[in-house]
Formats: sequence, structure tokens, C-alpha cells
Amino acid sequence: MNHPNLLILYVADTARSRAFYEQLLEKAPTSNIPSFVSFELANQLHLGLWSEQAPNFNSAGTGQRMEVGYLVETEVLVEATYQRWQVLGITIEQPLARTVFGLTFVALDPDGHRLRVCMPD
Repeated sequence: MNHPNLLILYVADTARSRAFYEQLLEKAPTSNIPSFVSFELANQLHLGLWSEQAPNFNSAGTGQRMEVGYLVETEVLVEATYQRWQVLGITIEQPLARTVFGLTFVALDPDGHRLRVCMPD
């Protein structure tokens, strides 16, 4: 096995982030312990939420330096996702805009991680 299969976001409150991603992904986590929650996404890829208050947590990094991308097939789906996330009360950092790679927007999770929705190049 030589392929990445787990993305981990550091979170302040795993219960709050679990609830956010349950609503966003419309599924329950596959792993749920007090300091770590994970969701199976697709093709053996998982999204992990690791509490910054977990015992032995250690990270020298600060801030959010990455985006979690949600690729959808059409501009209609980009727009529909944008509308759905607004209804859910998700913070929108970058409203719908056309960029070099097409229609996109960026939302934020409770810890400020960037969630970009766009179509494949």
C-alpha cells in the first residue's frame, strides 16, 4: 500500500467538528473516539478530525495551509452545493466566482479549514 488514504484536520472540538462533517457529508463517522473522528469518503480515502487537546498531541504548525476539495461534475452542482451549504449556515469565505479552472466557491469549517467546491479541470 503506497498511496495516501487519510487526510487529518486538527480541530479544537471534535464533537462540534463531527456534527459539522456529519451534516456536510450526510453520513456517520466510521471511527469515533473522544479525541479522534474519521469518515470514510471514497476509494479508501478517509477524513480524520484530531483534537488539538488530545493527550500527546504535538504540532508545530499553525493556521490552515490547505484546502479540502469537493469535485462535482457540473456547474449546476457547484451552484446547488453553494445554495445547500448556505441553507446549512456554513460560513462562505469566497462566494461563487469564475476562476481559471471554472466556477468555484470556498467555505470554512468550524476551525477555519477551507472547503473548496469546483469541477475537475
